[in-house]
Amino acid sequence: MLGLLLSFPLNASAQNTEISLGLDEAVRLALESNLNLKKSQIDIDASGYSEKYLWSELFPAINANGSISHTNASGSAAQNNSGFRYSMGLGLSLGLNAGIPYSMKIIRLAHMGDILKYEDAKNQLSIQITKKFFTLLAEKNNLLVLEDVLNLAQRQYERNDVSFRNGLVRELAVIQSRLAVENARYDLSAANTAYANNTQEFFAMLGLPSDSNISLLGEINILKIEADAETLIQQHLSQRPDIARSMQEIERLQHAERQSYMQTRAPSLTLSMDYNISSFDPLSDAFTSSARLNIPVDSWIPFTSRGQSARKAKDAIEKAKLDLTMTEDAAKTQIRSLAALLRNSWDSITIARLSLEVAQRNYELTEQGFRNGTVESLALEDARNGMANARQRLLQSELSYFNMILDISAALNADWKNFMQTFGVSGEKE
Repeated sequence: MLGLLLSFPLNASAQNTEISLGLDEAVRLALESNLNLKKSQIDIDASGYSEKYLWSELFPAINANGSISHTNASGSAAQNNSGFRYSMGLGLSLGLNAGIPYSMKIIRLAHMGDILKYEDAKNQLSIQITKKFFTLLAEKNNLLVLEDVLNLAQRQYERNDVSFRNGLVRELAVIQSRLAVENARYDLSAANTAYANNTQEFFAMLGLPSDSNISLLGEINILKIEADAETLIQQHLSQRPDIARSMQEIERLQHAERQSYMQTRAPSLTLSMDYNISSFDPLSDAFTSSARLNIPVDSWIPFTSRGQSARKAKDAIEKAKLDLTMTEDAAKTQIRSLAALLRNSWDSITIARLSLEVAQRNYELTEQGFRNGTVESLALEDARNGMANARQRLLQSELSYFNMILDISAALNADWKNFMQTFGVSGEKE
């Protein structure tokens, strides 16, 4: 499986010291600094607060009121009614209906949905960081290949220059070898620039300064994966976030249908109490209470608007079930396609490894022939470039294969390390 080296904590005081960064530490930093994840965490906290205090659905409505008035009356008969008058009141109202339990279930489902969304976002970000991490490692290995090409070209130019001075080779061979050095230097410079830009983008994803002095530690050691698509579907299909979300949506709509049914067709009870104080006169205090039972009638009539809402709720459930079936079919197709690509792509790695062996041997023989004077310098340059291209093809083939492993692991919502341990074939290593 993919070998990972230990990572060390980062701090600002180590700017001038190169710090080693492994994959696990990189993923942790990305998860901690990602703003979208922080927003999702806020959603989880909000829905979790509502889920924690479900009893608030039964909490009564409490209202307080007060008033003050002044009456200015003339005459002895109205004198007793003049002056300031005060009144205060307190009212409680509690509505009970059979749809409240389903409302509570919908609140719980909303919280579970936020958690699922958050975990899915974490997994997707982890896969993205892992791909970027090993892409940078592959680019770094490619730089080593290009450095070797430059060193070989430089040594060849130096030998040709000496041979030309001694009259052993023509001037054209020197010019061609010098051109090969400049081409190799340009390729290395362009690759270094691309690597530096990609590294800065990667550090930004981790929330690190772009000029951080960090060395990525790890290596791509892949295994051949042999996994049956139908077995993968059977074991992991229900674990996919999109499948889980579709199933949650069906459950939510079912609860919403029952809630609507109970609220519009089942009797509801309203309890209320009011206490009023007038002019702070205890004899004028008033306390009233009432209980009202409401029995809906129109909702039982099929063609009324409230009766039609029940039909629409059933239709929404049926559409959600069809959406689930479509999502499952698409997921199965994706898993089968990725499994087939994974099987076929191993052959490209085998071919790339053989091609590298041939290219290395061809360069050795061509260099020997050039030293003996039987091979032109252009042929030697072609052999050298062919060896470099073979190394690059092998790096790209291994990276592509590993990315496929990440893609199918993401499609199964499975940890890629466990996936490689489970389905990797021993003995099929690099």
